[in-house]
Amino acid sequence: MNEPAPIVFVVDDDDSVRRALTRLIRSAGYCVECFASAREFLESHFHAWSTACLVLDVGLPQLDGLELQHELNARNRALPIVFITGRGDIAMTVSAMKAGAVDFLAKPVSDTDLLRAIGNALAHASQAFASRIELDSIHGRLARLTPREREVLALLVEGRPNKQVAFQLGIAEKTIKVHRARVMDKLEARSLIDLVRITDKAVIPHLSGDARSH
Repeated sequence: MNEPAPIVFVVDDDDSVRRALTRLIRSAGYCVECFASAREFLESHFHAWSTACLVLDVGLPQLDGLELQHELNARNRALPIVFITGRGDIAMTVSAMKAGAVDFLAKPVSDTDLLRAIGNALAHASQAFASRIELDSIHGRLARLTPREREVLALLVEGRPNKQVAFQLGIAEKTIKVHRARVMDKLEARSLIDLVRITDKAVIPHLSGDARSH
């Protein structure tokens, strides 16, 4: 799956500021979409872009920048945000950064600082997109496992040797070897380390005490 072209969303209630930001950001080669309010942005199709960031004014009317950030997080639609403000303080900055903001810039913002912050934000977005693609792939591979193979996997990544896995599941060791080979093949793993890495990135239910009766 190819990564889509990145886009920079700008939310600012000042027409002149939006025009200036649009010119600057486009001059750096990015696609730009502008909005005059947080509500307008929330009603848009911003969630259709996997690789995007948000340049966001703090002092918006009705729903301000920090409230928009909170709303995005609550909807599980978080974006890397570069805040710009003319009235920021340390407490506001700390709150925004704790909630996941990439940067918090005071007006007037230099072109260099803003473009650097946008570059960092888009790098975060690209990394998050790549992680989601990898996780989707892992979940797809895990879905190919049978219930018994999932039980075997859960014990293998705990470091149990085949003999112990066989004893706990109440089946022959040679059968465990077959299951182990199938798990390795389906998960496209070359070693136990690969299996551990895969299960670290996706929640694998541990074997319950009832498994021995299967």
